[in-house]
Amino acid sequence: MNSEKTAFIFPGQGSQYVGMGQEIAAACPEAATLFAQADKILGSPFSDLCWNGPEDALNDTYNTQPAIFIASLACLAALQAAGYQTQPAFVAGHSLGEYVAYVVAGILSFEDGLQLVRKRGQLMKQAGRQNPGKMAAILKLDDDTVAEICEQATAEAGWVQIANHNSPGQIIISGSETGIDRAIALAKAAGARRAKALAVSVAAHSRLMKVINAEFEAAIQAVALAPPAVPVTGNITARPLNTVADIRAEMLNQLTAPVQWTASIRYMVEQGVSQFIEIGPKKVLSGLIKRIDKSVGVLNVEDTAGINALIKG
Repeated sequence: MNSEKTAFIFPGQGSQYVGMGQEIAAACPEAATLFAQADKILGSPFSDLCWNGPEDALNDTYNTQPAIFIASLACLAALQAAGYQTQPAFVAGHSLGEYVAYVVAGILSFEDGLQLVRKRGQLMKQAGRQNPGKMAAILKLDDDTVAEICEQATAEAGWVQIANHNSPGQIIISGSETGIDRAIALAKAAGARRAKALAVSVAAHSRLMKVINAEFEAAIQAVALAPPAVPVTGNITARPLNTVADIRAEMLNQLTAPVQWTASIRYMVEQGVSQFIEIGPKKVLSGLIKRIDKSVGVLNVEDTAGINALIKG
């Protein structure tokens, strides 16, 4: 496979499930070691939470963020241990997944990255208590229509903004509880195929997260970062993050700015990427990419079957 045309991508919140990473850790000592290191760093049996739940605890953003971070890197460790040594032309991650990309690109150490996503989850949960909000998925409306709906709902009921441009016809909105309820009603009236609140308790990627900016910025500044060894396509600009200053700014601003996932994938395709490998639990990003550009190849690695399919392919 031509490394110049390969990108590694990493999932974000919503991809977690009880049991993620268990099969791959049982089959691969390198993956098992990484889970054990995470348990030691966090001072708790986090691998047990990933593998055995309970589901409610795993779905708490305080736990979800480090759990997906660990499971994704364990999948990559197993893939590399199996002999796959292709170096990607780009790496990218959806929201939380961007922190996995930082580790893969040599920007963050595993330990620092794990502690930072743990802090991120803690602070986002705190922001959710201070500024209650929620998120909703809007399907089959164009970006401009959804933006207009957000403006109207904000004026009539409470703050709402676009949080994720996931794929053409799939947009996630985020904001106050009353604002989201009004936006859902407006989206249905505008002909959305689906407009439904998501099972999350925080308004991620919205200005309701601003209350944690100062504390999270302090955590970001305290962590050692290195320049990227592999280009990381950033969520906010959909362009490579070239300097440590760019990366620190991205980490902070990502809390309140929308994820430009559609534009990120299109940028990498424009640069010659023809194969995307989603590394981590579930196949959410693989599904999105197929809607963004049907001409590119997409593979998923979350278990030994996915590893074998990639190596044999």
